[in-house]
Amino acid sequence: MTQAHTTDAACPLWRRLMALIYDVVAVIAIVMVVGLLCQLATQGQLIATSGKIHIAWWYQPLQALVVAAYFIVSWRRGGQTLGMRPWRIRVTTRNGLQPSLAQTFVRVIAAALPLLLLLLAPALGLRMALSALAVAWSIWFAVALLDPRRRAVHDLAARTEIRRIG
Repeated sequence: MTQAHTTDAACPLWRRLMALIYDVVAVIAIVMVVGLLCQLATQGQLIATSGKIHIAWWYQPLQALVVAAYFIVSWRRGGQTLGMRPWRIRVTTRNGLQPSLAQTFVRVIAAALPLLLLLLAPALGLRMALSALAVAWSIWFAVALLDPRRRAVHDLAARTEIRRIG
């Protein structure tokens, strides 16, 4: 990808968040399909409810891997997720080029880092853990309001940015 495909205009935060809403719908669909396939593969024994709910140890890491792959593959193949396409935005390097595989890995890990706050749920309760997650992600994106090139924390970590497509 060359710089000719994008404008020099940084993407406003509201446009990024709208694309993220679209991507949440895509991620929910992906998670549902993976869940169905796992239920079929385990003959309905993925989640056991004998007295206490027990989820197979490999299920949540598999879901995380599949969702991460969705974002990494999308950013590597055209710089756009499904949610970014209608909002005409693209992930690029500072020079307007396609991000490297390493950059996409860093970007997805940095964006997902606040999910670790969910580990606090047993100690603080689910409501507090979800509130902490919402605050963390708000901070992650609020950084884009202060950065001259409108980069969020995961963009800064990966040395990427979101640009409007010209």
